[in-house]
Order: sequence, then structure tokens, then C-alpha cells
Amino acid sequence: MQTPDRYRLSFARGGTGDGADEVVVERTASVGPGGNPVYCDPTGILRAEISRAGEVRMLASGGYQTPRPPSAEPLPRGGSPEGD
Repeated sequence: MQTPDRYRLSFARGGTGDGADEVVVERTASVGPGGNPVYCDPTGILRAEISRAGEVRMLASGGYQTPRPPSAEPLPRGGSPEGD
């Protein structure tokens, strides 16, 4: 199985029941502490190590962060995040 270049991460909104916040991350040249690729959003703030099995480990990019793990959906190469 080839490692996806992009993922859509979905974060459940804290107790509101109003769905989820989503962000697209792209693979970087970095490898996380578990040996898996690190993915990053365009701002560089949101960083996640994602295994081939889709397990997500959020990586703090600054002090005082305690990110919750999201769900991850691999995206096709190229095109828009909606799969166009």
C-alpha cells in the first residue's frame, strides 16, 4: 500500500454535537517519533504523525498545546480536497 500524500483530518467539536472541524494536511519530509510520516497543514501549526493503518498521533508545534486525536481520511493525489 502506498503512503497517501494528503489526509483530511476531522476533529469532533467539544460536546456541541454540531459535527466536526476539518483540515487537509500534506505529507512532509519529516518522520515522527513512531517512524511514520509527519503531515502538516498550510500554516505549519497543525502537525500529525499518521501510520499506514490511519492511526493519528498529534504533534505539538508550540507550547501549551494538548491536541485531541482526529479521524483521518486519505485523499487522492492532486485536485481539490473534495476529490475533484
